[in-house]
Amino acid sequence: MRNPLHIGSSTSLTIVIKLGTSSIVDAETHQPLLSLLSSIVETICKLRALGHRVVLVSSGAIGVGLKRMGMKERGKSLSTKQALAAIGQGRLIALYDNLFSQLEQPIAQVLLTRGDISDRTRYLNAVNTFTELLSMGVVPIVNENDTVSVSEIRFGDNDTLSAIASNMVHADYLFLMTDVDCLYTDNPRKNPDAKPVRVVDDIESIRQKVSTATLGTSLGTGGMETKLIAAELAMGAGVTTVILNSQKISSIFPIIAAADTAVIDENTLPQHTRFLRKDQPLGDRKWWILHGLHTSGEIVIDEGAYRALTRKHSGGRLLAAGVVQVKGVFASQQAVKIVVRLSRSSLSSYHPEPDSNNNTQPSSRSHTPSSSHRNPLASGLTHGSDSISASTSNSTVNSPEVAPITPSLLPSMSLSSSIASLDPLSTSVSISPIPHSVSPSLASPALVPAVVAATSEEDEWEYVEVGKGQANYNSSEIDRIKGMKSSRISEILGYADTEHVVDSITLKISAIA
Repeated sequence: MRNPLHIGSSTSLTIVIKLGTSSIVDAETHQPLLSLLSSIVETICKLRALGHRVVLVSSGAIGVGLKRMGMKERGKSLSTKQALAAIGQGRLIALYDNLFSQLEQPIAQVLLTRGDISDRTRYLNAVNTFTELLSMGVVPIVNENDTVSVSEIRFGDNDTLSAIASNMVHADYLFLMTDVDCLYTDNPRKNPDAKPVRVVDDIESIRQKVSTATLGTSLGTGGMETKLIAAELAMGAGVTTVILNSQKISSIFPIIAAADTAVIDENTLPQHTRFLRKDQPLGDRKWWILHGLHTSGEIVIDEGAYRALTRKHSGGRLLAAGVVQVKGVFASQQAVKIVVRLSRSSLSSYHPEPDSNNNTQPSSRSHTPSSSHRNPLASGLTHGSDSISASTSNSTVNSPEVAPITPSLLPSMSLSSSIASLDPLSTSVSISPIPHSVSPSLASPALVPAVVAATSEEDEWEYVEVGKGQANYNSSEIDRIKGMKSSRISEILGYADTEHVVDSITLKISAIA
């Protein structure tokens, strides 16, 4: 067997490694897991010695704070959790600095909030900081700023933050370290017959076949579902994502080395789950619009306007004539959701079109070769008929035959504290009309997350969320000029900065045939 020190990709890679609280402190005693942390630090330093750039996304501030204060539980009070995070973060970064200093590896602390991600200027400043740190040979250690970040503490872990960081640094790999070897079809701790899943190329399909209720400790707030969400975001950014046991972190070396081979034989590699990156990932700005921006309202458009937006020459800009309704209150330049109003009879006319010019653009990133393997679990699993595929990589139209739906297998889309969970478009999902044969009580919102049921006054309409954009006028102004010709904007508003009411539109769902 080759020495891992001599196994490496022939090219320099950018690698993001995410550690959960269970890999940092003991769940019962809250003592730092020094042996495991030392192994992780040593692995990162070996990766650096091989010429790779490494970013570490680390949870654990609250767990370390509990130990310092002699507390057994973190409690339910938000202010208590924030205080514990403030106490623990300084000690956590000091612990990392001490360990990395033994191997003369400089580190830097980077604390981010959702506000930093959603504000374009602050986001780009953070990107520039990452770029400079990596060029200096520094290992950035990233964490959510729990002291001021309310939602992170309440709902989720750093899985999605690691996916966002991966996009910011143009990573080649994202390693989600956890306390099981890989993704399984069921909870391996309870079901000895649970089967490992080695390769995934479609998240929504695999959700129907695997257990996501396998992880999460009394200290950590994430789980396998948040890792699937993070993997989906990273895949869309062109990042290969790997779920790996933190006790076997040295397995990173043969996994990245295998990318140099023409065909990857997963059975010869250590146990892990590899999520294949998209061949045509979203460009940086489009990815940020879809997954980084918080929306303040909705612009409802007609089918004709949607068809126009899917064409390359539209430039992602919307005219007032195509707007039929404005929802919410927002100011000019704020982000809005784009929702298309469809007649129920027209839903059957939707057909996915791969590689829509407005959905994806070639990435300028350099990547290692992706595997040609396809997971047999990740095909033909979408329920319903005439579904709208939100993934540009899968372009087959579903069979009109309705597959039976098992409620226990329906995925939950509300487990993550991530930006993805705040906006349904942040996860690529297959959207299908609810089959008539399915009882409304069994129809999970996860099957139709972006389809809003029509009101009794509008029984003929369905509303499908298809993208995001930035408003050029405020909500009141767009409401006044909706449905109007562009030539009338100045007459109605008294001014006309632009004929487009929304621009920088990024679509998530494929075009109408």
